[in-house]
Amino acid sequence: MDVLSDVIAIMRTGRPRSARISWRAPWGQRFPAEPGSAMFQVVLRGSCWFLPSEGEPVALSVGDVVFLPHGGGYGLADSPATPLAEPVCDFYRDTSLINTALGGAGAETVMLRCGYRLDPARSHPSLRSLPDVIHLPARLGRNPELRAAVDLLAREIEAPRLGADTVVSSLLDVLQLYILRAWFEAEGEHCAHSGWAAALADPAVSTALDAIHRDPAHPWTVQSLGERAGLSRAAFSRRFTELVGKPPLTYLTWWRLSTAARLLQETDVSVAEVARRVGYGSEFAFGNAFKREHGISPGRYRRVVCASAS
Repeated sequence: MDVLSDVIAIMRTGRPRSARISWRAPWGQRFPAEPGSAMFQVVLRGSCWFLPSEGEPVALSVGDVVFLPHGGGYGLADSPATPLAEPVCDFYRDTSLINTALGGAGAETVMLRCGYRLDPARSHPSLRSLPDVIHLPARLGRNPELRAAVDLLAREIEAPRLGADTVVSSLLDVLQLYILRAWFEAEGEHCAHSGWAAALADPAVSTALDAIHRDPAHPWTVQSLGERAGLSRAAFSRRFTELVGKPPLTYLTWWRLSTAARLLQETDVSVAEVARRVGYGSEFAFGNAFKREHGISPGRYRRVVCASAS
């Protein structure tokens, strides 16, 4: 898997949620902060205003996407002057909030709201580097794959058919990937000095990251990663550390142990097999490294995580 695919794979816990909501003016809704979640809103029809907890209101039109990677609070309304109603349900628990009509009797705005619960222990640093709010306006010719995913998702939610649960869950992953891709590509065009946008835009560093994520069990060294990236050992180490924020082998170890945590939670393979899959020659060495990173042994981690998830 490549870096962004891995970000999607490890970022959420449980099933994503989605709802198609039709608002009629006048309307205004407050959405409280959802710590430990990532949320996005998409305008399917009409227009509205996004009201961040800090900063100026932002006008939204059809196709616009607003992504809140850290679950911050915000408001939506037909006008910045419309009072915001308090939330009437828990988005993650109210299973009836799938296709809902709210508000007055005026002009209609249809929104698609989606959300993920996140596992903070497995949050990739690329997500932590994102701003509180990302607005991707629907510009003609920009991000056509994002628009296509939005259209497909809206159709599945509006008129569910056989297999809709699986299709919606998969499309939410696709939509999330396209949002992150669009953001990092846009930022990488003018952010050449540091941070994950710059790291993913840098050919040498992105090549090394791709190699690590596609084969974390490989016995990578700074020398071999530098050769893969087309740089000398010293030049590669310096550039990788500057952009990623960690030296190459420190990042490699972190990613191996994050991958191990996911395998312990989501599979029933033995601890010895998990150790092998992430590049450790012995279960003992793996156990020591895992405990340094996560604070508990692999076996106990599996028992604790499985118990909390059930």
